[in-house]
Amino acid sequence: MGEYFDQIPDELQGHIREITKISGLPEGEESVEMIAQAWLEKKKTFEEETQKMKMEEIESFPKEDERAVLALTYSGSLINIGPLQENTRKVQYMSIGLRKDVPDLAEREDSVLAKDINIDEPIDFEKGPVKSTSQIFKIAVFTGDLSVEEQEEKITEVTQIIGEEFVEVNKTIISE
Repeated sequence: MGEYFDQIPDELQGHIREITKISGLPEGEESVEMIAQAWLEKKKTFEEETQKMKMEEIESFPKEDERAVLALTYSGSLINIGPLQENTRKVQYMSIGLRKDVPDLAEREDSVLAKDINIDEPIDFEKGPVKSTSQIFKIAVFTGDLSVEEQEEKITEVTQIIGEEFVEVNKTIISE
């Protein structure tokens, strides 16, 4: 198909095509390539920045785990889930910015996960900034023994860095 689309994992290719349809970009393979290129850049940013923050990628995250967690969806959205405090978490959902069917940013201070977080499944919330997300592509958690405050500070920092990079990627795509 194309230089970038062919690099997208098979299980995500249909999702990339669906995102392209609702992105507002013209129909066609050129737009699919642009969305694929953006997705690959966001994946790389996620991997690089979580590694810099000494986060490790995991396959699943138990809902009762007290740590903060960062997730990247098939769509390229970012979900920042703060550490568990008094049975709730602060959650921030940042969409890819090109989709017209989800909010660009949604937050909720007293979010509750409905179930464990697993690769290839959506994140569902009993209470959250969104009811559920698209399927999860990557999950990252902090290594080491960090206090709640340190986790909150670091998860906010890494989310801000990644979010700013994602916005730049979107600007590049829209301006082409």
